[in-house]
Amino acid sequence: MKLTIVKGDITEQDVDVIVNAANSGLLGGAGVDGAIHQAAGPGLLKECQEVINRIGSCPAGEAVITAAGELKTHYIIHAVGPVWKGGEHQEANKLASCYWKSLDLAAGKDLTSIAFPNISTGIYGFPKKLAAEVVLYTVRKWIEEEYDSSIKEIRFICYDDENLALYNKLIKSEAV
Repeated sequence: MKLTIVKGDITEQDVDVIVNAANSGLLGGAGVDGAIHQAAGPGLLKECQEVINRIGSCPAGEAVITAAGELKTHYIIHAVGPVWKGGEHQEANKLASCYWKSLDLAAGKDLTSIAFPNISTGIYGFPKKLAAEVVLYTVRKWIEEEYDSSIKEIRFICYDDENLALYNKLIKSEAV
């Protein structure tokens, strides 16, 4: 299993599936969510609306998969991370859950590569160091349990230098 950390634009990644840091309505928004919706074109919004019409909403900790619209990737997984409310509302568990469920969805489609953004660490206010620890611990546990999965590369796309440094430090330390 290859774990890669880069700073860059998730919409430009050459992987089978990218993960969108979505909101519960799946209708686009600010940050990475807005960038993915814009780059994927209007077909993505239409498909997301169909998903919401079918399921009602996608709560924090959950994930759904759609086609990728005009992006070069095959699919987009819309993972809804938690809004940070001080750590007393299961935020870490919800963050772990949306990463785990994203990996399950990708493996369920026999995909080999997935790229994740830094979910919940922007306007949702999740502390970056804690998020990186939760994410890397969760991904490593998923790899241990799903060692025979089709997924061969997990890429973390950091939007800023702080997240990039945290992920690089933690991934080398094996502390999580």
